[in-house]
Amino acid sequence: MNSSQEGQRVGAQSKVSAAPGKPEHRGDLKDDLAPGLYVVATPIGNAADITLRALEILRRVDVIAAEDTRVSAKLLAIHGISKPLTAYNDHNAARERPRLLGQIRHGGRVALISDAGTPLVSDPGFKLVRAAIEDGLSVQALPGASAALTGLVLSGLPSDRFLFAGFLPVRSGERQSALEELKAIRATLIFFESGPRLAESLKDMMTVLGARSGAVAREMTKLHEEVRRGTLADLAAAYERDGAPKGEVTVLVSPPHETEADLGKVESALRAALAFMPLKPASEMIADLTGVPRKTVYAMGLEIKNG
Repeated sequence: MNSSQEGQRVGAQSKVSAAPGKPEHRGDLKDDLAPGLYVVATPIGNAADITLRALEILRRVDVIAAEDTRVSAKLLAIHGISKPLTAYNDHNAARERPRLLGQIRHGGRVALISDAGTPLVSDPGFKLVRAAIEDGLSVQALPGASAALTGLVLSGLPSDRFLFAGFLPVRSGERQSALEELKAIRATLIFFESGPRLAESLKDMMTVLGARSGAVAREMTKLHEEVRRGTLADLAAAYERDGAPKGEVTVLVSPPHETEADLGKVESALRAALAFMPLKPASEMIADLTGVPRKTVYAMGLEIKNG
């Protein structure tokens, strides 16, 4: 057999014939889906924001583990997918995890999805993935929508460095303590928050983080998508005035060095403070009032004192 005939034979074997009325499988997916855990990102709002690969995997797995089966059933119905659904969430994860892992060990294909976005972000999925890895089971990730990254894109804040901090504590005192730990991080901060707590959380951010820029994005990719941008003080006042917003909320806060404070005004305030205060307490006071990093204000004070 010559090389041309051999190439034709291999090509004929590798081609997957499609059933009448059905599309052929793409070359990057095997006809027989391998056993394993498939972590599948789903839309954060618009049902069309799901990848072709995600849809194909969801059609071919044996079972889909979902955060809320009622929410996931609606998405699957929109795309014409009918597969067994099982709940996997904070309440039953300890019980369901061994069962799902056992199913994979015996050759099962399990897809893990969340209510919206990429699994493992503020949900119990990471424990399932970690356990699967420890057991030597196959884990594959199908990337897609993420509320944190979508909010970062819409915020207009620096995106070269960012930290996702999830949900802050419910109580104000604990929330401020958590924010104190994040205060010095020189990166855009990303939080999830509920509508009823949004105004109070923004106040605590303003108190602890200072006069920084921020953005509040809600209902992203949905019909009533809204993004508000401004200082933390302006945003806190706006939501206190307008009341709690509906829908999913993502809050983004600029890094400490991205404050919108006018350095000329900072210098004027610092000169006034230095007239009756030593350098260190004066620079700390002005830094806390303006949100400008203490090192920056202290260096400015040294320049003033040295002429």
